[in-house]
Amino acid sequence: MRRIHVIAAVIKNSDGQILIAKRPDSAHQGGLWEFPGGKLEPNESRFAALRRELQEELGIEAIQARPLIDIRHDYPDKSIRLDVWLVDRFSGTAHGAEGQPIRWVQSAELNQFEFPAANRPIVTAAQLPERYLITPDCDEQTLFRGLDQVRGKGITLIQLRQTQLQPKAYDALAQRVTQRYGDDFKWLLKGDVQPRVTDCGWHLNSAQLRRLWQQRAGGQKAQKPFSGLLAASCHNAEELSMAIALSVDFVTLSPVQSTASHPDAKPLGWEQAEQLITEVNLPVYLLGGLQPSHSARAFDIGAQGVAGINAFWPSDN
Repeated sequence: MRRIHVIAAVIKNSDGQILIAKRPDSAHQGGLWEFPGGKLEPNESRFAALRRELQEELGIEAIQARPLIDIRHDYPDKSIRLDVWLVDRFSGTAHGAEGQPIRWVQSAELNQFEFPAANRPIVTAAQLPERYLITPDCDEQTLFRGLDQVRGKGITLIQLRQTQLQPKAYDALAQRVTQRYGDDFKWLLKGDVQPRVTDCGWHLNSAQLRRLWQQRAGGQKAQKPFSGLLAASCHNAEELSMAIALSVDFVTLSPVQSTASHPDAKPLGWEQAEQLITEVNLPVYLLGGLQPSHSARAFDIGAQGVAGINAFWPSDN
């Protein structure tokens, strides 16, 4: 089978806008928008290919970049690898050097443009941050104090995890939290009963994931619980395949390392985590015994970033 390695770029400017380009009408899937890039040449390094493509297509020089997401698609006659990098420092003024229309858009605006189906996970990855905070079980005063401290410090995606609360109390807390913090954070809720706060996302635990998957396998319609992001907790290849079947937006994969919160859970280790990531075309947050300092290693094996409770929660709370 012919294998094609394509390097693509999610390019961000100093205002946080993302560059997209329009495919020529005469090209395959012409008229759709895409992220700039092209084929890796023989004996060419990935970063060298990235720099060459951006120079040829946009007239810019990539200065700082890192892997963002790795997507693989097998067709009857060929296998495509979309090796996507995040470029957040470059020199020069971007323009359509090959005559292609380009636009700078906010990440939230990407959903307004039509991309090839294979690009949808890239759109999601471009919109997600590199850190995913999970709140610890605590009283409301401690919760608000911690959220006040992380606000404005780069944490934008938060799972409201409060396992000590009954559904009614959790529902009320979710409403107070979202009213107080507005658009400061993107929220994912979690629990056994869906709260009334429907403008947030939902994070499925592994039992809920299996239950929804079984409903779908049994012919029942399994819809996203909310209109926001849908995530799932995964621990092995089977659960990852279920998450894919349910079209979740992203997953957490755990535990990568030993963790005090789940001492009996056998850690995956970095090598197995990398292998599992290569089998899914989804943004993956690694979880379990990790610190922000592990982010670079997570990026290198294809992860969106790292998730955690204690790693990101203020230490004085």
